[in-house]
Amino acid sequence: MCTKRCLKLLMLGILLSTLNLGAAAADAPKPDCHVGTYRFANSPDVDIGNSGDDKLRWRRQDGTTGQLTRSSDGSWTSTRGWTGKPDGIRVVFPPCGGDGIRFDGKQGTRIAFDVTETEFAVEDAKLAGRLVMPKGTGRVPVVVLIHGSENDSARDSYPLQRQFPSAGIGAFVYDKRGTGASTGIYTQDYLLLANDAIAAMREAKRLAGLRAGRVGYHGGSQGGWVAPLAAQIEPVDFVVVAFGLAISPLQEDRSAIALDVTRHGYGADVMGKAMQIADAAAAILISNFQDGYDQLEALRQRYGTEPWFHDIHGDVTWLLLEKSPQELRVAGPKLFAAVPLHYDPMPVLRNLTVPQLWILGEDDVDAPSAETARRLRVLNAAGHPISVAMFPRAEHGIYEYETAANGERLSTRQSDGYFNLMRDYILGRTLEPQYGTAILTRVAAP
Repeated sequence: MCTKRCLKLLMLGILLSTLNLGAAAADAPKPDCHVGTYRFANSPDVDIGNSGDDKLRWRRQDGTTGQLTRSSDGSWTSTRGWTGKPDGIRVVFPPCGGDGIRFDGKQGTRIAFDVTETEFAVEDAKLAGRLVMPKGTGRVPVVVLIHGSENDSARDSYPLQRQFPSAGIGAFVYDKRGTGASTGIYTQDYLLLANDAIAAMREAKRLAGLRAGRVGYHGGSQGGWVAPLAAQIEPVDFVVVAFGLAISPLQEDRSAIALDVTRHGYGADVMGKAMQIADAAAAILISNFQDGYDQLEALRQRYGTEPWFHDIHGDVTWLLLEKSPQELRVAGPKLFAAVPLHYDPMPVLRNLTVPQLWILGEDDVDAPSAETARRLRVLNAAGHPISVAMFPRAEHGIYEYETAANGERLSTRQSDGYFNLMRDYILGRTLEPQYGTAILTRVAAP
C-alpha cells in the first residue's frame, strides 16, 4: 500500500490540511535549474534530481546515489545514500542557464532531450504529463511510468523520466489525479488508476508519433497492481513491475507482520499473538478507519509489555498503533482513499498474455516478496510470459541498506544491475546471464 516513510509524509500533509496549513505543503516544489542527466567523457552518466528542502540527489545507473547539500561557497557536498554520512564527493554547477557540471573532479555536460509537456483529460480529471525522448528521429521504445501510492508530483520527483531517455528509451511521466499539477481527487482505486494509465499510454503514443516503437508500462510498488490491470484492459508490448505484489493489500499487511515475527527470531507462540493484532488491524481498515479500535486497544493492553510487541510494524498496522483513533478516523480515509483491500491480482496475472518482468527485493519489509515470488514462479513454470528477478539484501525500492545501532535500516544505494535489467528488457534485448546479484527466473525459449 505505502512504505512507512510514504505514510508519514501523507499523514503529515493531511494533518496540515486539517489545520488550514496544507496549501503550501501541497504545492510541489519546482524543479531546480540543475536537474538533469549529465554525460562524461570517461565515467558513467550522473542524474541530478530534486530531493526536497533545497537539496538535490545524484544517481548513477549502477545504483549508487547520494544527497547533495549546498555549501557556503556555492558548491555541493554529498552524503552516501540516505545515511547522512559524507562520501567525499563534491559537485559544482555553473549559474542557472548553464549545462555543465563538475562531479567528483570530472567535467560533464547535461544531456539534451526532446521534451513535450502536455495535459490530457480522463473522465473527471485533467492530468499533467511529460514525454521525454532521446534526441533523434529513429524509433525507440516508450515506457509509461505508473505511480506508487505517493501523493507528490511524479514529474518533479521521478528520475527514470531522464535515466531511461539517456539509455535510448522514451519515457512518459504524469502526475496522477489529485497530485502535482493534475486535477481530480487523489485515490487508490486501482481500476480508476488503470484507466488513467491507459489514457497516459495513448497520450504518449500520440505525442511520440512515428518514433514510438515498443510501448509499455513501468509500475513501482502500488503500480504493480495497476500496471498489469491496465495491460489486461488494453494490451501493450511489455510490463515492468518493480517491488510490487501479487497478493492483496490486506495480505500485504498480514505478511509484513509475519515477517516482523520471523526476522526478529520469535516462534509460533508469538506468531499466533501477532496474527490477532493483524486481524484487529484488518477490521479497522475494512471499516474505513471508523470502527474496531477497542479490540486493538485490548490487545495492546494484553501484550504491550511483552518484548515482541514493539517489533510488530506490518505495512499499515504500525500507523494504527501509533496514532489516536480520533486522528485516524479523519486521516485514514484520505490516506487510503478507495483502496481495494481485498483486491486479488491473480486472475489478471493468470489471464494476461503481455510479457512481464517483475523485480523484487528479498529483504522487503514493506511489501514482503516471498509469496509474490512463489506465485510468479508458478505462473512462469506454467508457461506464462513472466520473468522474475530477486535481488538479495534489497528492500522496498530495490535499495540495499545498512543497519544502525538502533536497528533502523539506512538505505545506501539501489542494487547494481537493477537499472540495466530494466533497460535491456524494455529495449527488447536478450537478457544477460547475470545482473548484479539478482536471481533470475526467465521465460523459457519457445
